[in-house]
Amino acid sequence: MTHAVSNTPVSTTSDATAVPTPVAAPAFTFADLGLPEAVVAALARNSITVPSPIQEKALPDAIAGKNVLGRAQTGSGKTLAFGLPILQRLSLHTDRPAAKRPRSLVLVPTRELAFQVVESLAPYANAQGLRVMPAVGGTPFNKQVEQLRRGVDVLVATPGRLADHLRQGTCILDSIEITALDEADQMADMGFLPEVRAVLADTPADGQRMLFSATLDREVQSLVRQFLPDHVEHSTQDGKASVRTMDHYVLMVDRGQKDLVLSEIGAREGGRTIMFARTKLGCDGITDRLRALGIAAESLHGGKAQNQRTRVLERFKNGRTPVLVATDVAARGIHVDGIDLVVHVDPPADHKDYLHRAGRTARAGEKGTVVAIVLPNQRRQVLRLTGMAGVKATAVNVSPGSAELNSITGAKKPTGEPLRAESAPRDRNSRPGYQGSNPRSGGGYQGSNPRSSGGYQGSNPRSSEGYQGDRPRTGYQGSNPRGEGYQGSNPRSGGGYQGSNPRSSEGYQGDRPRRSDSSSYRGSEGRGYEGRGSDNRGSDNRRPASGPRQDEHRSGGFRSRTERRSYDGFDGPARSH
Repeated sequence: MTHAVSNTPVSTTSDATAVPTPVAAPAFTFADLGLPEAVVAALARNSITVPSPIQEKALPDAIAGKNVLGRAQTGSGKTLAFGLPILQRLSLHTDRPAAKRPRSLVLVPTRELAFQVVESLAPYANAQGLRVMPAVGGTPFNKQVEQLRRGVDVLVATPGRLADHLRQGTCILDSIEITALDEADQMADMGFLPEVRAVLADTPADGQRMLFSATLDREVQSLVRQFLPDHVEHSTQDGKASVRTMDHYVLMVDRGQKDLVLSEIGAREGGRTIMFARTKLGCDGITDRLRALGIAAESLHGGKAQNQRTRVLERFKNGRTPVLVATDVAARGIHVDGIDLVVHVDPPADHKDYLHRAGRTARAGEKGTVVAIVLPNQRRQVLRLTGMAGVKATAVNVSPGSAELNSITGAKKPTGEPLRAESAPRDRNSRPGYQGSNPRSGGGYQGSNPRSSGGYQGSNPRSSEGYQGDRPRTGYQGSNPRGEGYQGSNPRSGGGYQGSNPRSSEGYQGDRPRRSDSSSYRGSEGRGYEGRGSDNRGSDNRRPASGPRQDEHRSGGFRSRTERRSYDGFDGPARSH
């Protein structure tokens, strides 16, 4: 006689009757761990009643004031594991913190993660009358100075911005009682360890320190040896194991089909999707192609201003933007519930990046899917990375419209109706053309009559980009407007401003970027834009094949302060590097 297999534990009695064994109650609650009643109540209001494994292990020692080394995957509740003990300790104070002297410090690698930590801790800090503030780059420095002057209990900072405050004396660390490092392995990967060491050296040696990380590499271990004496270690995973509620797939696609497959994945209904690309340009390119097909996608990377990054992330959180295309800078900084699909558009740099990208889904016990879009020549690389990450990924051949693609990701055909392109950042570096040495003035070189249509229209955003000359469709035409000179719209024809003799080697040679000695804007008398590398005598002493020498005039002309920096406007044809 066969019996169905049951996952319910049973105990066998003398009469052979199977009696279900009751599920054991959790070993600890937050109240059992010694947290204040106000914090326990605030946790309950957020439907957090049972500690996660890393919280259950680390909280008792952290509350007891011990140095703690915690190792757990992203999404395991590490923020509360170090944040709640900090708040519990600071709640014992009856006075306010002194000006410029925060009482606790949380160091994180990215701006997004700093804001997430502040958002996570704020409800429980407010319940105890404690102040939590972020100090990150891309936000007003003076506003942070004022907040520090009023007194801060918990300062959540990135290493770079904190170093700025320390140098200017607007923040002093001699009153720090507890220091926590979150995502220490990423700080090592990003090259922040020198700043981290300097910060930890400025905090009192007898203060409590906690370090949390997904992996413990050699650099992180050296940090532990130097700054976490007599620590206790708590680990819930070995840093390689994948989350049990996460499914991994390697989707094999043929060349020429990757964009189509990606667009169908982006057009799926329901849930949030995050796609990872290797570079900023890659992010923007993927986003533009998705939006051109009617998919509401936005990009997130370090090239965006902080206020833009904040707005993009907020729209992703509230569901207005269902698809986020990000670089690895966001891999550990995004803590958004409801991300059920992670897509590796470009292979990650190493197995750690794979894990941290994947960690955006299957958070707090939810289910999630991770897929890598892989071309034939990338298969070996991706399978090696998944193996190093301890992930068993299923390789599947897919194509646009295939049933396999639909069953794994929920892919569907996009509408094809283009959406408005993302708005470009309005900062100095994104303005078209050369802006001159004084960006607050009328903007760039205006020609001899800035009100006319000619000249560089730096201050008129409605004009075409670049140096417009007298005929905006073809750029500045020199003394022969019928095709000679700098051809803005056709960089292959003529190349550069050619002076009065376009066939000579003098003047700005747009199509000969490697010859720095011929890169000056010379006009018909050798004057004009010289570039920083040239001297007052002109930079080209060669005689042209025919015609008189045009390099003997000693007028220096305008010297650029930007050397070889590239601009979107008048910079000659694109240079290959």
